[in-house]
Amino acid sequence: MAMTPLIDVIFLLLLFFMLTSTFSKYAEIELSNATAGGAPSDAPQDRAFIQLGAERVVLNGAPITLEELTEQVTTGQVLISLDPDTTAQRLVDLLVLLRGREGLSVLVLE
Repeated sequence: MAMTPLIDVIFLLLLFFMLTSTFSKYAEIELSNATAGGAPSDAPQDRAFIQLGAERVVLNGAPITLEELTEQVTTGQVLISLDPDTTAQRLVDLLVLLRGREGLSVLVLE
């Protein structure tokens, strides 16, 4: 049995998989822009506590949707607590809605 046709087939498969795969870079989300050793400010800061689950979002103890959340949380500090059933995609969806807002700091609790 000749090995040449088998080597040709393996080479063609290797070439096919190399040409059809993508090498694109996925989008990144910056999770923290915290500074170390900052002095606490004397001005009162608005704080919002968000509990994020697979099927629920709770803002300061009241159930809410993600669309309503973006309208109610505009400035201040946001603390996000994750339920055990929360997926990474659900957290990313929330962080995308909150990113880029001036005067808003987001902290994900462990």
